[in-house]
Amino acid sequence: MLTIKSADVKNKKVLLRVDFNVVLVKKGGTTRIADDFRIRAALPTIKHLLKNKAKIIIASHLGDGKESLRPVSRRLEKLLKKKVRFVGECAGKQVEEKVRAMKNGQILFLENLRRHPEEKKNDLEFAEKLARLAQIYVNDAFGVCHRPHASVVGITKFLPSYAGLLLEKETNVLEQATTSPDRPLAVIVGGAKISTKIKLIERFLNLADDVILGGALANTVLKAKGLNIGKSLVEEEMIKPLKKIEITSPKLHLPVDVIVSSSESGERPVRVCGVGGVKNGEKIFDIGPDSLVLFDKIIHNAKTIIWNGPIGLFEVEQFARGSYFIAQSVAASSAYSIVGGGETIAVLGKLNLTDKFNHVSTGGGALLEFLSGNKLPGLESLGYYTNN
Repeated sequence: MLTIKSADVKNKKVLLRVDFNVVLVKKGGTTRIADDFRIRAALPTIKHLLKNKAKIIIASHLGDGKESLRPVSRRLEKLLKKKVRFVGECAGKQVEEKVRAMKNGQILFLENLRRHPEEKKNDLEFAEKLARLAQIYVNDAFGVCHRPHASVVGITKFLPSYAGLLLEKETNVLEQATTSPDRPLAVIVGGAKISTKIKLIERFLNLADDVILGGALANTVLKAKGLNIGKSLVEEEMIKPLKKIEITSPKLHLPVDVIVSSSESGERPVRVCGVGGVKNGEKIFDIGPDSLVLFDKIIHNAKTIIWNGPIGLFEVEQFARGSYFIAQSVAASSAYSIVGGGETIAVLGKLNLTDKFNHVSTGGGALLEFLSGNKLPGLESLGYYTNN
């Protein structure tokens, strides 16, 4: 995979695909960005291009295409302390005219790519329209590399294509962690659905030294092992497939006690019980104190830690302790720590612990796909798998 470091971008028109798919909060006629983490993550690549006096054309999607990227362009302008020109379209004559008028070292920010259905269809005609705007294509959007879209895959057929500094960093860190990590390697997997993470769990039962499961996905494993989980969230259709993987492996660590209630609001009585003591009308919402002690020992023994997915219903205060404790435990450990996934990063943000982790990935689905050992179309189109 060729990176931007080897590209001659001096005075060139560069189409930079970023992942600025941020959460917008609208209140009282104003729109603010909930967290600019993904925007800040792309700054090293943008600054590298500015240093080389490139004409930078920034392309991103936002949600399903309904929202405008204009507020995001304003935030980028503030972060760079440099003028960012926003154009209300992402392809066609209007944009081509704006690009022709650009001077070296200027930035043009295109409107939401997903306003065009051709983007998600990987339409080559649309990809060629985007390619017409530039001389070089740079992909710095690790978070969308699992999507075979026009601005991620199709465009590479028309322009010399390179990985940006963020994309290079993401792949280097994750490749090291999955091929030659400092051991012991501990992997913490939380969240709601085991169906989206079963391949990852199966893979790390081979690769890792310890695999910790929490969150609602652990409920499905507990049920597959024959334990009563009451009315807890469960994926019934995953119980049979789970029995085919090593859920009895000594590497796999499940909660030994849990926090239960009959209501997810936390208003009804909340109690701690062993995993075998959940009553029929109760739901599991977090892990208990004995589980925290068990998991803390594993974390502090590890040399490398990968964490994806919250450990409980952290949005409700009574059920946030597990996720908060894990975050603090990993932050306090001497291990090389990698974390990813929007909800997991939100946990770190609430505790102001983001800076305590060695690598905070910008990928959600892309991170899961990479860690599961699947090929990502965006990386494949840059030649990552050919050269690795």
